[in-house]
Amino acid sequence: MNTITLTELCAIIGDALDTGLAPTYWVKAEISSLSERSGHLYLDLVDGKSAKMRATCWANYKEVLAAYFESETGQRLQPGMAVLVEVEIQFHPVYGLSLSITNIDPSYTLGEIAMQRQRTIRQLEQDGLLEAQQLLPLPTLIRRIAVISSANAAGYEDFKHQLDNSGYRFETQLFGATMQGDTAEKSILAALEEISNSEAVLQQSSPTAKRSYNDSGHYDIVVIIRGGGAVTDLSCFDSYTLCAVCAQFELPIISGIGHTRDVSVLDMVAHQALKTPTAVAEWLIHRMDEQNNRIADLLIRLQRTRERQILIRRHRIEMLEQRLAACNPERIYRMGYSLLTHNGQVVRSVNQLHHGDRITTHLADGQIDSTVC
Repeated sequence: MNTITLTELCAIIGDALDTGLAPTYWVKAEISSLSERSGHLYLDLVDGKSAKMRATCWANYKEVLAAYFESETGQRLQPGMAVLVEVEIQFHPVYGLSLSITNIDPSYTLGEIAMQRQRTIRQLEQDGLLEAQQLLPLPTLIRRIAVISSANAAGYEDFKHQLDNSGYRFETQLFGATMQGDTAEKSILAALEEISNSEAVLQQSSPTAKRSYNDSGHYDIVVIIRGGGAVTDLSCFDSYTLCAVCAQFELPIISGIGHTRDVSVLDMVAHQALKTPTAVAEWLIHRMDEQNNRIADLLIRLQRTRERQILIRRHRIEMLEQRLAACNPERIYRMGYSLLTHNGQVVRSVNQLHHGDRITTHLADGQIDSTVC
């Protein structure tokens, strides 16, 4: 029996890999985990559940490749991201088989995001959810606003500043959430659930009562806002799960997620989509201006209607007064007519009188008493 040491076997495997494989391969994979130590990047690359390998981007490559990827996509490498990387296959007697990353293609990552976006849109169309939010009526006056945003985001501060200085009494409640990265979707969904639960509590406590602005837990709309960011920062807003929940939400959703070129799928399902948090605030203020102007116009029209009604009724009273004046006996007396009475009763016929009856003739300036002969 021929025997060899484990070290010799590892050398044979290493030689076989060196002579039997190409120097590098371009590999499509997803980053399942990533960490940085001593200037090196250590990754786990997966292909669904069918394959998984360790990969390393050594410091001498990492500095250049990471900067190149971020400049092209505006986003750092992170778990959950689809990548196309050029790798060398390496075998170490102690650490086993691994990959060494020597290059990366940012356009592949951007392309994967675009394809996933189209898949989400098609699924929402098939489920009849793409325009579901448009069926919800907007309140006449939007005052109570549930805001989903990062608490420390500059965009949220700009939004609040605009509303606070508008001259209107807006009431906002922040539901803090992570607005980018691999935890963003879960965080935003949790905020939506919290808002929905507060609405449900209100309905259960008074299912038949009309909701008013003083009802704790009641909101007129939900606003989802964030500051600017790269295209890949917006990937969570193309998620089917998040967009489907927003499309079926019980309150109108207004989006302002801080981008100027691209429209996210969330923008497409939202009741109203605006570019930035500031634009959302301006839209709310403009709508309040319009509604208050409309109310002012209605008040003016109501006042004019009341004035017209008063004039009409005053005219009717004047006409009645004229009719009454025309029927006044004193007016008739002044025209030369007189009124004859017997025992306080008006005499309309000679047949009412008899010899010796005392009668009174009423004239404009007095009366004459006489006796029938």
